[in-house]
Amino acid sequence: MKPRMFSCLLLVLVGSVFGETEVAIRGAIEWKRMEINATVTVDLASAGIRLPTGRIQAEEILQGEYPYLVRPYLLSILVDSVDTLGDLLNRGEFSIRRTDSISSAAQKIPAVITFDLAAMSAQYTLNLNKLSGELIRHSQPRDSMRLLIPVPAIPYTGILIIADEALPIHGKHNTALTRPCLFPKVWDTDMNLIYEQGMVDPQQVESIVRYVSRNQIFQSTPSGLEDELIRLVGSNPLRIIAQGVFGIHPTDPIIDRQDALQIVSLEDNRRLLREGRVAFVLNQEVLSTSFSTP
Repeated sequence: MKPRMFSCLLLVLVGSVFGETEVAIRGAIEWKRMEINATVTVDLASAGIRLPTGRIQAEEILQGEYPYLVRPYLLSILVDSVDTLGDLLNRGEFSIRRTDSISSAAQKIPAVITFDLAAMSAQYTLNLNKLSGELIRHSQPRDSMRLLIPVPAIPYTGILIIADEALPIHGKHNTALTRPCLFPKVWDTDMNLIYEQGMVDPQQVESIVRYVSRNQIFQSTPSGLEDELIRLVGSNPLRIIAQGVFGIHPTDPIIDRQDALQIVSLEDNRRLLREGRVAFVLNQEVLSTSFSTP
């Protein structure tokens, strides 16, 4: 079921539980922050709530309905180049209970009442890194590719993969913008797997993926990088321009074989993969996706 259709159904269900109560959600999936930010609003008149005595009742409606209203957008999140979270749910690899548990743990800003006293709203922030942590299955990082005859390489402080323009899709005759997901892979032009979440030390779970926009790598700092980004990839990262993109959903950058050899030929650079010191530069258009109930 499509997210918008599912959200309509949920809105109907809300009405059936609370009479004709109107509860709506609007927000955005923010990949740069790895967050889903949402505002849930309840119409006080339709809920039969009178202020100030009914404030607690209105807050309970907001808190109770948030997990259900955000669920379709959460399930639309791409896990990798093949599956959404909803796909994992349908195959029994994830549960609604765990999904709602994550949603319920979202940070909340205290509810506020509109100036006309007609509605009450609350803002919620759901951390996608928490979701990533729920999906991690390995306890030890898998070894990255090693070469029998390494090529000369120098150590870097991190890896920046620049994929913010439309790229050729491997195996197809068209192009696409690289899309964000929870666990992107990186391939070389010979289709060797260079990076995936199983190569990352699970203790570094919050660093498995980091998405940034082009303006964050063209700053006035000596390295040209935003200060927060420097904390992840250092001041001298290997900058790689993606050559293509791969996947049913185009989430996986393809890098030139020579760039890949710079990573796998040196232990210091392979360590960057284990520590998740990899950032993906994507187009601003795909880094934020807005949503709302009709």
